[in-house]
Amino acid sequence: MTKILVIDDDADIRKLLKIRLGSEGYDTAFAWDAVTALTIARKEDPDLIILDLGLPGGDGYLVMERLQTLAPFSMIPIVVLSAQPVEPHAERAKAAGAHAFVEKPFEMETLLAAVRDALG
Repeated sequence: MTKILVIDDDADIRKLLKIRLGSEGYDTAFAWDAVTALTIARKEDPDLIILDLGLPGGDGYLVMERLQTLAPFSMIPIVVLSAQPVEPHAERAKAAGAHAFVEKPFEMETLLAAVRDALG
């Protein structure tokens, strides 16, 4: 089963994604800040990461930077899900290694399409 790690500090978004991604057949794991993100990534070994940019303990860019330096995680696709404005963050996120950028508030179908595309 494909595992998705959701890194987001918003409990409501985590609950929503657990339900919706689960109904699509994905297994989910969760982190709520930049500090726990890498620990949980190591423990869960996800196939894809959905990452918020505005996190306690460091932003999503820091998390992407750290993931890129760790061999087992450098190839994991990342879909950024953020309330940050598309410009300039979409371009910056992609330059940092993100596969896609989805702006909050988001349409679930847009996010799911980005997830399917990133998983190939």
